[in-house]
Amino acid sequence: MATQMFEGKGHAAVYQKYRFAPGRELQQTIISYLQEKKAIPAELAVDVGCGSGQGTHFLGQHFKKVVGTDISEAQVQEAKDTPCMPNISYLVCPAEELPFQDGSVDVLTSFTAAHWFDIGSFMREARRVLKPGGCVAISTYTVDMSLRYGDCSEKLTRVFRECWDKILEYSHDRLKYVLDNYKEIFEALPFPDKKRITDIYDQIPMTVEGVVGYMESSSSYQTLKKKDPKAATSLLQDTEKRMLETMGVSSRETPVEFWVRHVCVLGCK
Repeated sequence: MATQMFEGKGHAAVYQKYRFAPGRELQQTIISYLQEKKAIPAELAVDVGCGSGQGTHFLGQHFKKVVGTDISEAQVQEAKDTPCMPNISYLVCPAEELPFQDGSVDVLTSFTAAHWFDIGSFMREARRVLKPGGCVAISTYTVDMSLRYGDCSEKLTRVFRECWDKILEYSHDRLKYVLDNYKEIFEALPFPDKKRITDIYDQIPMTVEGVVGYMESSSSYQTLKKKDPKAATSLLQDTEKRMLETMGVSSRETPVEFWVRHVCVLGCK
């Protein structure tokens, strides 16, 4: 069974506010592959584990019809409440039971979600719903982020990482799929025509508030918050204060560069 970690309305709202869309380099990697495999133009793309729709919006620019699916009703409601293109719709369902006919989907994607799925069941569904020649693009960003701001980037990253490392102590064991760069997910993809790219770097425009909010949106932080709400809140407050002091600024709206590394598994049926 899939692991459900993003169920609460409060968590979904934080997720919608602070999670970022796929970066430019990741987008280009996926689109270039789909063009190479002649999967664009296409009728139907399905974004599995869509959360509040950040990746789904990107797909809406390239496909005639896009459906985002997620097991969390709260996440899907956040996605529906966010303005989007008219060719995008959402529905609630497990990644392992997609309500699409055999051979009906042109492109199947999953952004920073596949490690929560029952991998074997999801892969069988991918093979079932994809058309012959259909493609999959399964990606995640990794945990080794960094921050850049003026001449204090190294110190700022250290402040961020100290907080992030404490949060990651509360990670679910499924983080192992991310830590091994989706190698196990790549190996499980049931198509001989496939590849895995582990060095896609993107600069995500952020603010200090956004970086702290991103950490708050993580499942690991939410686990810590349930265990010790006071300690969780203090950790983020103290980290934000240290970040501002390190940067020599007072506003949490101050822009910073948030650098992430993406891993992407691509395949064609």
